Amino acid sequence: MKRILIAGVGNIFHGDDAFGVEVARALSARPLPEQVTVEDYGIRAYDLALALTDNYDAVILVDAMPRGKSPGTVSLLQPYVSQLGNLEDVAVDAHTMNPLSVLKMVQSLGGVRAQLYVLGCEPAVLECEGGKLGLSETVRAAVPTAVAMIESLINSLLNKEQHTTAGCKPA
Repeated sequence: MKRILIAGVGNIFHGDDAFGVEVARALSARPLPEQVTVEDYGIRAYDLALALTDNYDAVILVDAMPRGKSPGTVSLLQPYVSQLGNLEDVAVDAHTMNPLSVLKMVQSLGGVRAQLYVLGCEPAVLECEGGKLGLSETVRAAVPTAVAMIESLINSLLNKEQHTTAGCKPA
C-alpha cells in the first residue's frame, strides 16, 4: 500500500508564501484515501526533513514558487532526487522554510526514498515590510486548481500501484 505525504510549507506572515499552508488546509477538509497524510509544516524545516526520511512512497511539497510566470500560475515538477547532491550548500534557518535546504539536510540524514513532487504557485506578493497576512486574490484563486491537481496526482499514484499489482499472485 502506497503512503503519500502532502507537505504544505510557507510563512503565513509573508503574503503568498502561505500558499502551501492554505492548500494543506483545503485538502485537510476533503475526503482523501487513508494512505494520504496532509501536514501543514509552515516554516518547520527540521520537522519536514524528518518526515521526508520516513517511509513514504511519494511526497508532494506544496509551496509558493517564483519562476517568472504570471502570478497564480500553478506548476507541478518532479525533481531528480539523485541530483540533490549537486545543490549549493544552504544553511537551514529554524525561522524560515527553504525547501532546497531541507532537501539537502535530508540527504545528510540518509536521503529521500520517496518519489518527490513539488507543486508551486507563482506568487504576487511575498514579503512586505511589517508582514502581510493572507494570500493575494490571484493566488487565493489558484488554491482550488492546486487541490484538483494534487487529487489527480494522488489518484494516478494509487491507480498505478493497483495496475502494477493487479495480475500478481502473492508469494
